[in-house]
Amino acid sequence: MATSGSVDFNLNMAEIAEEAFERCGLELRTGYDSKTARRSLNLLFADWINRGLNLWSVDEVTQTVANLSSTSAITSYPVGTITATVGASTNLSVGETITGGTSGVTASVITKPSSTTITVTVPSGDFTAGETITGSSSSASTTISSNPTLFDVQASGDILEAVLRRDSEDVAITRISRQEYLSVPKKTTQGRPTQFYVDRQITPTITIWPAPENSTDQLVYYRVKKLQDADASVNTPDIPYRFLPCIVAGLAYQIALKRSPDRIQILKTIYEEEFFRASSEDIEHGVPLRLVPTYQSMRV
Repeated sequence: MATSGSVDFNLNMAEIAEEAFERCGLELRTGYDSKTARRSLNLLFADWINRGLNLWSVDEVTQTVANLSSTSAITSYPVGTITATVGASTNLSVGETITGGTSGVTASVITKPSSTTITVTVPSGDFTAGETITGSSSSASTTISSNPTLFDVQASGDILEAVLRRDSEDVAITRISRQEYLSVPKKTTQGRPTQFYVDRQITPTITIWPAPENSTDQLVYYRVKKLQDADASVNTPDIPYRFLPCIVAGLAYQIALKRSPDRIQILKTIYEEEFFRASSEDIEHGVPLRLVPTYQSMRV
């Protein structure tokens, strides 16, 4: 017999839910069944982020740093990019603060990708579409077309590692804790950044120190992004093929918690086995094992 000749098998959210319900000894019949399954799937995705690294959700971000003058530089950047569309950006200066004339919202200009777009730091609030914004140092005015979206930044989970790129050469910079950054005596000291601190808020930011001494260095880092939501039954999950058994097993366990209490233990065991197999495969092959001790639990 001939083989199929195809390797494109996948499941959409509806098919994943149907398989999970069947494992619970149930049938997916109503619109509410689909809704509760999608809600459980989104909670499952959050659990996967908490369990550890998902290699397919890692991407690289390159962010140009900003220095307005010898005494002013931007130290905190969004983890990702926030782009604002404006009437014109030509007369605005990199590094300066822009203020909305109606909303009073402020942000700092990081780069000017085009004559009508700018990338900015995390705004202090929501800009009003059509309002006039004014630069603090250039005094240039323009209009903002719409409130910049925070989607890309809020999709960021964490930063894995970072380098500072200058003249096409990358130098690793060290991650420090909130307490270590707080202990830095003079945070406005300028130079080549050597350390970074990640503030993991709903809209996460990365703060570098020393403050940038120019507007040409680039901050390059790998970040972990959140998995895309299960919004509709026709959506396919934001996962690789090898995680399909795991997502079905995980959803079956989640549904059993609500609908089939007698199957909770067996479905939990199957899910943990499937997750272990999938996560054990989700590694960089050929990379030597490196063990790093931690002393957090030690007491003097």
